[in-house]
Amino acid sequence: MKPFFILEHTDRLSSARAGKMFTDHGEIETPIFMPVGTQATVKAVPPRDLLETGVQIFLANTYHLYLRPGDELVRQAGGLHKFSSWPRPILTDSGGYQVFSLAALRKITEQGVQFQSHLDGSYHLFTPQKVMAIEQNLGADIIMVLDECAPYPCSFEYAENSSQITLRWAKQCKEYLQLQPPVHDYRQFVFGIVQGSTYRELRRWCISELTQIGFDGYAIGGLAVGEPKLQREEITQLCTVLLPVDQPRYLMGVGKPADIVVAIAAGVDMFDCVIPTRNGRNGTVFTWEGRMIIKNASFKDDFRPIDENCACYTCRNFSRAYLRHLFQAEEILAFHLASLHNTYFYLELVKQARQAILQDCFSNWQQQFHLRYRDNNQTNQGEES
Repeated sequence: MKPFFILEHTDRLSSARAGKMFTDHGEIETPIFMPVGTQATVKAVPPRDLLETGVQIFLANTYHLYLRPGDELVRQAGGLHKFSSWPRPILTDSGGYQVFSLAALRKITEQGVQFQSHLDGSYHLFTPQKVMAIEQNLGADIIMVLDECAPYPCSFEYAENSSQITLRWAKQCKEYLQLQPPVHDYRQFVFGIVQGSTYRELRRWCISELTQIGFDGYAIGGLAVGEPKLQREEITQLCTVLLPVDQPRYLMGVGKPADIVVAIAAGVDMFDCVIPTRNGRNGTVFTWEGRMIIKNASFKDDFRPIDENCACYTCRNFSRAYLRHLFQAEEILAFHLASLHNTYFYLELVKQARQAILQDCFSNWQQQFHLRYRDNNQTNQGEES
């Protein structure tokens, strides 16, 4: 049996890494970006187009799928792969971030998280054991433990208590899985989640404790929740230095292209974010020079593709003028074509980073990327938040 993760190469001038993960639904080359398919679907992009675009893995959400259609129904369907007709790997988040975002509707106790459904107001309890059972039913290749995502800012005492409960829950998650038979006929790998807010000593302690429990990979959680960019980068680098070299590292929820490149340089292997598809639906597209608001009037008679260096289906066949027309006319095709392009751009970004790492020229590639991709570029004028 192949190991879950193989580190192929580390760049000679940075901590950037290239590796491979091996699941029963296929290999994943790292660094990798995972589109977000919260409800077991990447919004506006059907599975056929995801495959043609080169998506290797997408992320689905435990909280949402538990509430609708229900994890038991997904289990009966044969798991998420069969239910959604997706042949490649899937990762499921534990729902901890969604519970964090529903602060007014939840209560955290030692037992777990009590919350009200945002759909119908019904009450539910997520314990570590229940979350693992749900994720077993859903059948993703990579599953995440239940954690508490501390808000920013928060006191040291709050972050410490949050980290302690996250570690206790992580241990309970692993113990539960060790006692349970597999639900599906393929392997599921479990990741621990590093918490500790922006407190370096808490991050160090959390990593030490998590690695003693032992997981297949490790996620860096609790970032991209409002902290300054410099603090996020410092905490990310601290974590990658301390996490095991021979296991994958996943930075949760960080998804601006420039931030992804910086995190790859620090040694991160996996990323997810709603930015490419959410921005696509809002009329924002990504180019190698920066973001572009395709709905702007300046593109009314611009018959060039979104990015002349892009080989995606959208750029091969449609112009900026046509996409602007679709958005102005409120046509559904606009959401699809923009989201498809953005997804392709993100995958091309990590693909080029991987190639540069393998060729030992990542630092030069990174420098060239930052010189071209500027947030104050003219293409960003009129940008929406």
